[in-house]
Amino acid sequence: MSWKENYTAWTNFAGLNQQLRGELEKIKNDQEAQEDAFYAPLEFGTAGMRGVLGAGINRMNIYTVRQATEGLALFMDTLDEKLKKRGVAISFDSRHHSQEFAHEAARVLGAHGIPSFVFESLRPTPELSFTVRHLKTYAGIMITASHNPKQYNGYKIYGEDGGQMPPKESDLITKFVRQANDLFNIKVADENDLQATGLMKIIGDEVDQAYLAEVDQVTINRDLVAKEGKTLKLIFSPLHGTGAVLGERALKQAGFTNFTMVKEQATPDPEFSTVTKPNPEDPAAFNLAIEHGKKEDADLLIAVDPDADRLGAAVRQPSGAYQLMTGNQIAAVMLNYILTAHQAAGTLPANAVAVKSIVSSEFATAIAKNYNVKMINVLTGFKFIAEQIKDYEQTKAHTFMFGFEESYGYLIRPFVRDKDAIQSLVMLAEVAAYYKSKGQNLYDGLQELFNKYGFFAEKTIALTFDGVEGATEINTLMAKFRKAAPKAFAGVSVAAMEDFSNSEKKTAEGTVTKIELPQANVLKYILTDGSWLAVRPSGTEPKIKFYIATEAQTQAEALAKREQFADEILAFAKK
Repeated sequence: MSWKENYTAWTNFAGLNQQLRGELEKIKNDQEAQEDAFYAPLEFGTAGMRGVLGAGINRMNIYTVRQATEGLALFMDTLDEKLKKRGVAISFDSRHHSQEFAHEAARVLGAHGIPSFVFESLRPTPELSFTVRHLKTYAGIMITASHNPKQYNGYKIYGEDGGQMPPKESDLITKFVRQANDLFNIKVADENDLQATGLMKIIGDEVDQAYLAEVDQVTINRDLVAKEGKTLKLIFSPLHGTGAVLGERALKQAGFTNFTMVKEQATPDPEFSTVTKPNPEDPAAFNLAIEHGKKEDADLLIAVDPDADRLGAAVRQPSGAYQLMTGNQIAAVMLNYILTAHQAAGTLPANAVAVKSIVSSEFATAIAKNYNVKMINVLTGFKFIAEQIKDYEQTKAHTFMFGFEESYGYLIRPFVRDKDAIQSLVMLAEVAAYYKSKGQNLYDGLQELFNKYGFFAEKTIALTFDGVEGATEINTLMAKFRKAAPKAFAGVSVAAMEDFSNSEKKTAEGTVTKIELPQANVLKYILTDGSWLAVRPSGTEPKIKFYIATEAQTQAEALAKREQFADEILAFAKK
């Protein structure tokens, strides 16, 4: 069907949700808006789906949520009955319609006789990952758009190991989703009937307690925390999301009692009224935390995104100003502390391993090497880190110590199989306590690591291509980088290009070797000075991302090179 036919079908559907009908009324004279909402189905991939809320097949609404869940249900109908009856755990964040979407998903599952376990109120993404494992459900659904602006929502499917659904199963689900193309005739069960028959169960504090019991094991040096936890001054912000549900309890449980919540951001708010973007990667998200920090002379500020899987931090300097840390820097100080503390306690395994994405800094690699700990690189997406953990459990080849992505996502203990800002909140507080016991702060610790391992500087740039032509523009740009990329950036020659779409690494001399990772639409340029640049489309947003990483003998040199590379890669992209 054309976008006009899709638009007409929606306007003619007598049973259309009244709010969505009102939204259709608003765009009745705007053909551009109509086309954008109806030109193609909202993309459903390995990371689920994410999009703008509203009416249309290219929007997040109850009908596209039902369609996605119908795809999962049809897939589960093909399974052994015992697997199917294990059911699906469902959680949701603080966004508009999140709870409604969660309950709609349960109704679709119930129509297939599939049990659901739905949280009584909003809960973090990492707790959903934990719940799948804890309740031994076959799958999980998380309703969230993570760190996106308020007009977005999303839908993620988790597998039985607690990681996002693996590609093989995800591809099968996607096929079933596309088969369920009659959005208005997807069967949904009555919620009261489901609860009466036990096919829909409401869960809450009993799962919270089980999750927090595991979080309690994140702390490594309890004597250190007991000594410094009462004096370390911490400001914590959940940025209007789920972090408030468990973050405060996790800090107190660990022994950190001298902290305050940013009160204006402590209450769930789908409008995210105090921030433009509820994203701890965005410096502006820390404005209120900095105000509170200055009033209280706080040592450390921590913010987590609305579904509490990403964490950012800022450290008070002697001047009273606060220095933001990047995701790569936070990962470096956490990994260094974890390995240092375990080595001091005699609990660092001989087969210890850390895992990171291919677009994350080599800073952490240098730290791991110093402790004879292997660093494994995987494709972007925490599901690939989860796959490594699952393999380690089965083969006993390695003991997982830490995993991270540069986009402010970290995992310390693998009872969760996705990035976990609640675990990270507790661990970063412990790292700050460690440096406080030495008369230093986290940023001092970072500088020590730079002086020891070299100065690393990274930057991520995203270009957005919205609308009907967006995907085509992104594909064209990727093809341009693949076929005609510069042989040098800022005067530094390209030593090799890694093209993950065909799993090949080609040196400047023409030597080709195989990349032992799954295929993906990613390009990476390795420069002769050890710096690198990477290009990839976002898996969840209409963006193409550029990653720049430099290494030098001084911080000024590393930063200067980073900006030169950024200018040149953007100039090439735009010409």
